[in-house]
Amino acid sequence: MEETAELAAARAMRRSVLGDAYVDSMTANADPAAQEFQDYLTSMAWGVWARQGTLTTRDRSLLVMAMTAALGRMDEFRLHAGSSAQTGVTDEEIDELLFQIAAYCGAPAGVAARRGIVAVRAAREESRGVG
Repeated sequence: MEETAELAAARAMRRSVLGDAYVDSMTANADPAAQEFQDYLTSMAWGVWARQGTLTTRDRSLLVMAMTAALGRMDEFRLHAGSSAQTGVTDEEIDELLFQIAAYCGAPAGVAARRGIVAVRAAREESRGVG
């Protein structure tokens, strides 16, 4: 995919939220099809994040967590929950979000999201050497 200003902005947003190590691990494959797929995903998903609209990065982060939980995409939910500090979302806001998820998506989605948050926080504490 040709490098456009939009793709460059999407790539920068993805790195700012998910971090260089994660993005590098996802884009390390030199296979042209894999690279094209990563460019497509970055352009589509992270291009939305890079828009200069009314939603803030924090708003988008909360929305993505809610939508991934609603869809049962727990790997993506944990990825975004683990990146919440970079988007300005607090642990307290995520705790409150769990109630919204449970109320609007059902108890199974709320319970799965809660388990995801517990795992994310445990990994965060472990990486800090706490515990």
